[in-house]
Amino acid sequence: MKKQKKIVLAYSGGLDTSIILKWLQENYDAEVIAYTADVGQEMDRKKIIKNAKKLGVKKIIIQDLKNIFVKDYVYPMIRGHALYEGVYLLGTSIARPLIAKDQIRVAKKFNAYAVSHGATGKGNDQVRFELGYHYFGPKIKIIAPWRIWKLKSRTDLINYAKKHGIPIPKDKKGAPPFSVDDNLFHTSTEGKVLENPKNSAPEFIFQRTTSPEKAPNKPSFITINYKNGDPVGLNGKKLSPAKVLDKLNQLAGRNGIGRVDLVENRFIGIKSRGVYETPGGTLLLVAHRAIESVTLDKDTMHKKDEVMPRYAELVYNGYWYSKERFKLQKIVDLKRNKVNGSVKLKLYKGNITIQSRQTSSNAYSMKKVSFEENKTFNKSNVERFINFHKRKLR
Repeated sequence: MKKQKKIVLAYSGGLDTSIILKWLQENYDAEVIAYTADVGQEMDRKKIIKNAKKLGVKKIIIQDLKNIFVKDYVYPMIRGHALYEGVYLLGTSIARPLIAKDQIRVAKKFNAYAVSHGATGKGNDQVRFELGYHYFGPKIKIIAPWRIWKLKSRTDLINYAKKHGIPIPKDKKGAPPFSVDDNLFHTSTEGKVLENPKNSAPEFIFQRTTSPEKAPNKPSFITINYKNGDPVGLNGKKLSPAKVLDKLNQLAGRNGIGRVDLVENRFIGIKSRGVYETPGGTLLLVAHRAIESVTLDKDTMHKKDEVMPRYAELVYNGYWYSKERFKLQKIVDLKRNKVNGSVKLKLYKGNITIQSRQTSSNAYSMKKVSFEENKTFNKSNVERFINFHKRKLR
């Protein structure tokens, strides 16, 4: 008896990937394995399993990747202070390489000949997924339904779902829904009224942040503890990477921190308007720059700032596993062993204020910066320093 081929589908349990699952069953003589990566998104495990089983799926895999996601993907990116086009904290971008890597792991485990994803043909995610697939499984076939099927509109998808008894969420009937992606690091919302940049983002779309106007009237305080460039705890209490980010998300979200409304340039050449919420990540970025300010030398800090735009672009474009990103990460992490200590932040109605920086590092010298007379800084050398740089003006 001929052994049936297998396809591993990145499956969320929602309408789109349920339609893709059924479509794969109809168009390929293969068993579909439903794979869900838990990177901290809002999800209903029972619903995922129920929907997949209803469609005849025998193997349903839900993999908890939250700590790996924060430790090996979010933290390295934060160490690089990565901001795409000066604004975007890359919340969607940074999750895709990990999902792709683990999906290929599952494909190899079950000897699947192909993997599939639900990314649309106009977005960046198809690139991010497929570059990750190629890096870890170059011989595994990639099936991208949105680029090859005949379903051209949201109406087509809904009709297909009705035909096959696939549940249709109420908010997806009649009009296209907002496109939402979320994980432990962020939530993004695109589509509908947001497509026209003249429209203000309606308050109801925000899922993890309170508006600054409705945030508490009293400030909150948090101390982030660092070792070797990464957070290891809060307020002196040691916590796992996922727990650190989760607690920072809750605290920053309550205080109206982490909202960004931007029009970005997609990798494939289309401009796109989106609203992003990255509450905990915003705190991490501010705090990391603060701890580096008292632990790293000027040349190291400035070199990091110099490579950051390229680093961020590589992450955005899906090149997390590229030689160039690996090379830049070495520059970013060159002296991370010196980045130890703590930063205390004050959070109030959308604002972050640095309260204190503490470290045992000697990079910052109180004796040298003091306005009191001292012998640790030779001012007679300053004139020679200025004269040297005068020559560069001509």
